[in-house]
Formats: sequence, C-alpha cells, structure tokens
Amino acid sequence: MALNAKATQEFIPIKEVRDGVVVLKDGDLRAIVLANSVNLSLKSSDEQKATILQFQNFLNTLDFSVQISVQSRRLDIRPYLLLLENRIKVQSEPLLKLQTKEYIEFIKNFTESVAIMTKSFFVIVPYTHTALKSDSGVLSRLFSRRNKEEERAAKQVDFEEKRSQLEERVAVIQQGLSRCGINSAQLGTEEVVEVFYKVFNPGEVEGKIKIS
Repeated sequence: MALNAKATQEFIPIKEVRDGVVVLKDGDLRAIVLANSVNLSLKSSDEQKATILQFQNFLNTLDFSVQISVQSRRLDIRPYLLLLENRIKVQSEPLLKLQTKEYIEFIKNFTESVAIMTKSFFVIVPYTHTALKSDSGVLSRLFSRRNKEEERAAKQVDFEEKRSQLEERVAVIQQGLSRCGINSAQLGTEEVVEVFYKVFNPGEVEGKIKIS
C-alpha cells in the first residue's frame, strides 16, 4: 500500500536561489559566505589570544544575527585517482607506470583504512524584511488591478532593494572576517545549489565518479 509521502520541497523553506541569494518562502533572503579556517595551534599564545579577541569584537559589533555552519564530509579521493589512471595511459616509461600504479594502490589502501575528512565553514547572512499590513483593503484592491507584468516588475524591484541591504551585511561580515585573518567569499548560485544538494543528497554524490 503506497504511503502519501510529501515531497521534500514541502519541508524546505526555500523558494528559489536567484543571483546567489537564497529566497525563502516567506520572502526573507539569505546569503552564504564561505570562509577558510585558521589553525590556532600553529600560532603563539599571544597570537591565539589576539585572534580570539578580534573575533569576539567582530561578533559584538554586529547588529544582526548570523548563523555559522560547519560541514564535515569524507574527502572524495576518486577524482585524484582518476587523474592518475589517465596519466598511466599516456605514460611511455615502464618504470613510471609501475610507480604510479603502486602509488594508486597505496592511496586506495590508505583512504580505506583512514577516514580523511574535509571541513567547510559557512556564514549564513540573513535579511528579514518587515512590512506593515493594512486592514482597510484599499491597498489590496489597488494591487489587484495590476497586470502580471507590473506585478513581476514590482517583485523584481522589491528583490533588488532587499538584496542591496543583504549585500551591505555581507560586506560587513567579510570585512570583519578579514580583520581576523580569515579569507571569505560569497557563494554564487551554482555553489549555493551544490551546498544544499550535498546536504540533502549525501549518497548520490558518492556515485558520480567511477574508477575502472
């Protein structure tokens, strides 16, 4: 007996991803900033304290909330192995071919016995637009007379205005991270889609590359 299972999209508050901006179903916007990591263990005690204090000051200066997400995933070594396999095919030196094959076997055995993880650090920057509601019904009657093109143009203007506010917040985040010695970059549309795809489809990513 088939179950009436709801589509995954019904449980995700995302309406669309436009120009690198996540548009939620309630009209709010989100931007995702990818940040690199800083190895504090390689710094001196004074440098560690200075970095932590700088990051604390950065957070205290924010007048809006942010979300920090850390994704830890097993490193997919297969593209690298595939590259080595292709090099063997064009390699004419028998000794180099043998050494490359042995190196491939070493990498395979090592990665099977040791879980090599990679971490990605994201800062989610929000923008929430609050609009006053009118109970008079005058505005609703006025907007109901708009044709589809006018409504589409109005929505685009509204999106651009909210995106401008969001980009100002992104600039604040990136400047604050830079002062902490952290490089960052805002994700584009394809990168944002890839992040969510990997979150909701972790198994499918594993089956994309096949090594003979």
